[in-house]
Amino acid sequence: MAADEVFEDSLFASLYDHFNGWDICDDFYFDLARTLKSGARVLDLGCGTGLLACRIAEHGFAVTGVDPAEGMLDVARARPGAERVSWIKSAGQTMRLSQCFDLIYMTGHAFQALLADEDAVAVLRTARDHLADDGLLAFETRNPARKAWLSWTPDRRRSAVTADHGEVEEFFEAKADPDSGIVNLAAHYRFVRTGKTMVGRSRIRFIDLDHLKRLLVAAELAPMTWYGDWDRSPLTETSREFIVLARPS
Repeated sequence: MAADEVFEDSLFASLYDHFNGWDICDDFYFDLARTLKSGARVLDLGCGTGLLACRIAEHGFAVTGVDPAEGMLDVARARPGAERVSWIKSAGQTMRLSQCFDLIYMTGHAFQALLADEDAVAVLRTARDHLADDGLLAFETRNPARKAWLSWTPDRRRSAVTADHGEVEEFFEAKADPDSGIVNLAAHYRFVRTGKTMVGRSRIRFIDLDHLKRLLVAAELAPMTWYGDWDRSPLTETSREFIVLARPS
């Protein structure tokens, strides 16, 4: 889980929450955390700007947020309530902490930033090694059968009004490699007031369900529950998401 250069940039990081606010996926992980006893230890692996980590910490949980991108952590540390969270800069592959956790989660499709099997297994093993007895790992990845990248096109623009930059428009361009499952993304931002434009480039990987199951086995993790969407609907071939709850095998 190396830092994507787009999230290292402070300006890109500052725009992130304007286009990626609280959503149904955050409700899912928040509700999962609230099944734990008060004071339980929670690790947000790939915490980004810390929106979810801070919300969980508000409810009496001991939360640690880990991310490899300094730009995102800068935003997280400035968030109201950030003092309740322990923030750590680290890649998921190499993270070594002195405590274990009752819940570890990766959200925001952070798992898809792992472009090689060895990196994915390394992160999953790191999570496994940091789980407490009866600890739970939860994360999601998009179902490649749904070809989500086909909807990431310039004609699907979003806009947000920011305090520092006024109105900002966002759109994506995506190019998929069917052999590797890797999608090259270009995120375009236009600052309406000045006409300035920026482009941030990143890559994510789509893998099928059998591939994901093999990675879990390699990391010595056993899936306990699968969901196909954030409403906890059963996983099917046409589900939008592969959402997995796993424990050490």
